[in-house]
Amino acid sequence: MLTRRIILTGLAAALLAGCQTTARTGSPTAIHTIRVDTALLAAKGQSATAAQIKPMLERELASLRTADGRRGAILQVTVTGLYLTSYAGGAAATLGNDTLESEAVLIGSDGREIARYPILAIMAPSSGGAWYRPDADQRRIEALVASNAQWIRRAVGG
Repeated sequence: MLTRRIILTGLAAALLAGCQTTARTGSPTAIHTIRVDTALLAAKGQSATAAQIKPMLERELASLRTADGRRGAILQVTVTGLYLTSYAGGAAATLGNDTLESEAVLIGSDGREIARYPILAIMAPSSGGAWYRPDADQRRIEALVASNAQWIRRAVGG
């Protein structure tokens, strides 16, 4: 005799099995072009930093190019915000985390949008190492760019 508990347990197991099989939608999309736009960041008064971030992010994402010719998709990444918190070493002086915000959009060869992924990389301000070194902020930005690229790779399946 079937009890209510057995039926509910079986139903829950079936739903979980269905979720596991539909979590990924097949193989990753082949990408032939990667474009990084930092104009929004420059418009917010961070033009020097925007000019540094663009080639860094392009280098980090270069491994996603998998398509030959023009048959693949375009990955358009727009950097929308960079926030470095005040940091002078130690947890007591930290007012928050560093963040790099972007949006990754996959555009098909027909020009239609395939997918859109908002990306937010969050790191502790100590990720750049010793706060008293003259290049501390540069290293913090590099760490944020690497983290942001890693999240983009994860989102697009690369």
